[in-house]
Parts: sequence; C-alpha cells; structure tokens
Amino acid sequence: MMACKRGEKFMLRFKYFALAIVFAMCCTIAVDKAQAQVSVEIGAPPECPYGYYDVAPYNCAPYGYYGPEWFAGGIFIGAGPWFHGPANFRGHVNRRFHPEHGYHGPLPARGERPAKPVDRIEHFKGNEMRDGRGHVVKR
Repeated sequence: MMACKRGEKFMLRFKYFALAIVFAMCCTIAVDKAQAQVSVEIGAPPECPYGYYDVAPYNCAPYGYYGPEWFAGGIFIGAGPWFHGPANFRGHVNRRFHPEHGYHGPLPARGERPAKPVDRIEHFKGNEMRDGRGHVVKR
C-alpha cells in the first residue's frame, strides 16, 4: 500500500509539472515579441528672420543673438534638430539675448522678414560658443 501512495504522489507531481510546462509554452507562443522602435517627427524648422533658439519651443531669436558665422548667404544654417552646418561647427552667440539667461525683450514673429543684414551683425558681442545642436562648447 505504501508503494501505491508513493507512485500516486509521483504521478500527481508529474501532472502538475507537465501542466506548468504546457502553460508556459502557451504563454510564450501567444505573446508576440514587441519591436522597439522610436520615431520622432520634428516637422519644418521655424521661419525666423534672425534664427531661432536651439532649445524647445524653438522661438525666434532676436537680432544680435547669433553671430554672422551662423548665416550662409543670408540664410540661417539652423540649430537644434534642424542644424545643417559642419560637424565641427562652433559659432558665437550673445547669451544676454537668451531667455534662459534672463532676456525678456521683444522677439521677432515667425515668418517675419529680416530688417537688418544677417551676414554682418552690427556691434555683435558674442560671449558664448555653441555647436548648433544645443550645446555650449569651449572657445
């Protein structure tokens, strides 16, 4: 009688083990593997007469924030996600005209046309170097 109980216990454990394996296989088969994919749509760059800040929300920057090296043929080379200058680009900015440094003056509107030349900024006072991708860099 003892052997019979031992055999029954073994069969009962075997059934639970087999059932657990079947359940695990069903869960594995039923679940599709998710593909990790990140897509970011940034849209068109802001149309600003003197360029736009390299940080969100990418507002138009005032005349005198960017130095003349940020313009090629009178066209802003871009900043932030729309930067299309050379990989090793370094350009001067006047951080006094940046909201993160306390500037609260007027900003041009998007779509506004430049009233002053951008290839030679009068009395430009660059006090910071930036790389076009939103980073301050060493001079």
